[in-house]
Amino acid sequence: MFFPVSGIEISPFFPPAIAFSISFFTSMSGVSGAFLLLPFQMSVLGYTAPSVSATNHLFNVVAIPGGLYRYIKEGRMVWPLALVVVAGTLPGAVAGALIRVKFLPDPQSFKLFAGAVLLYIGVRMVKDLTTNRSKEKKGTKAELQQLAEEAFIKQRQEASRLDGNQPRGTNTLNIKKFSLTELRYEFCNTTFTVNIPAILLMSAAVGLAGGVYGIGGGAIIAPFFVSMFRLPVYTVAGAALLGTFVTSLAGVLFYQYLAMFYPDLSVSPDWLLGLLFGIGGMAGTYLGAKAQKHIPARPIKAILATSVMFIAVTYIAKALH
Repeated sequence: MFFPVSGIEISPFFPPAIAFSISFFTSMSGVSGAFLLLPFQMSVLGYTAPSVSATNHLFNVVAIPGGLYRYIKEGRMVWPLALVVVAGTLPGAVAGALIRVKFLPDPQSFKLFAGAVLLYIGVRMVKDLTTNRSKEKKGTKAELQQLAEEAFIKQRQEASRLDGNQPRGTNTLNIKKFSLTELRYEFCNTTFTVNIPAILLMSAAVGLAGGVYGIGGGAIIAPFFVSMFRLPVYTVAGAALLGTFVTSLAGVLFYQYLAMFYPDLSVSPDWLLGLLFGIGGMAGTYLGAKAQKHIPARPIKAILATSVMFIAVTYIAKALH
């Protein structure tokens, strides 16, 4: 099947299969998989025009609702956190789309930028994985994060042994305070506090990078929540996905708008290709979100960190060669 916008020819069954394979694992940590799908499109499919970022955003718009539905249904959506993320990343995503078209249309330059973004994500993930948590002092954010995640897994396993049904978790996550300066919520009898201005500032920077890269920012902000703010991965995944969904929707619309001013450049998304990727991604994020509560966070982070570091090094090496 030929896709005229991207200029590639592949089986129509191939994009959904690839997107499903990626999204199933990445959605467990609050990432749609777009950050891995983009290098696949560029390196394997040879789709390197600026419109590949718009197509990646379209994938997010179609794929993410499946995972969001599961997190909301199970009562694990921290709505105030999601609201702050959207408020910070949305302006940056729009500005990032403009930067991608105006200053980074060349595939070589874009690969260097993409590689740098991925390298930073990978370093943060590896650092978090290699830290010896057993030496953490009692009462620190890292220890509380680990205890809450372990308690959540035990709670779900116990519920499964009792009747085979998973509770929605409405008593597991409770919002205690939400103001312009602070968010406080309880998860598995452990209280976590978030500095709102810090989240807004970080989200703005993430939105800018995500807008250029075409990932909506979730692949960057989710590791930040887990590694820097020490929030349980089971509570940030839904918020990160929702933030990615909103910013990606804005990205698709803005790229489509910019296409009117760049008639000689491929800017608007490849709608058919993006929809096919999105269909597979929707199934992957739904099942990934459903499976997340059964799987410890560490193995998922290890797979993601390995993939991200490999792609980052490859891209930077090619760009500098």
